[in-house]
Amino acid sequence: MIEKGSDLKILWTKIACDNDHKSFEHFFLIYNTRLIKFCELYVNKKEIAEEIVADVFVSFWNQRIKMLEVENLETYIFISVKNRSLNHLRKNAAVQLVEIEDTHSEIVAYSNPEAEIERKELFFKLDQAIDTLPQQCKIIFQLVKEDGMKYKEVAEILNISHKTVQTQILRAMKKLSVEMSPYLSVKNLLSKFV
Repeated sequence: MIEKGSDLKILWTKIACDNDHKSFEHFFLIYNTRLIKFCELYVNKKEIAEEIVADVFVSFWNQRIKMLEVENLETYIFISVKNRSLNHLRKNAAVQLVEIEDTHSEIVAYSNPEAEIERKELFFKLDQAIDTLPQQCKIIFQLVKEDGMKYKEVAEILNISHKTVQTQILRAMKKLSVEMSPYLSVKNLLSKFV
């Protein structure tokens, strides 16, 4: 997998100068899933997020020579997805969509079903707690904690200060620790007696 910085620049140079479809496919595989998850935080619907991200990739391919001038391609692609997401929201502000969830689940055999159920419940509660965060806080939390981005990168993508990112992460962690404390303390208490 390509890391940030010079490796990404080399990959993009191959894409732009050689019209290298394989390199572009590699670029797509590196960023597609992360960008869809990021976009979903804005548009709240996976199908729409997939369309927006696909449009951004098409735009990048069509402007591949121009993209050689971009200093930080990773930040630029996240900003592009954010801007298109916001444009989509503005354009469709009056339209309300109802999401029907697909509840298919995988059946996997585990050696300890109770532990697996507890683990799933804990992750479900964590997801619920994350969903209670204000939108900007949730976006920052995902970019930093789930996508592993640095505060500076997140600040640049969202056009906010480094200090704001840091403050939002601290608020998120504080709120999540309060929300999750009953579940973690009960689990820790039970583990002492088992």
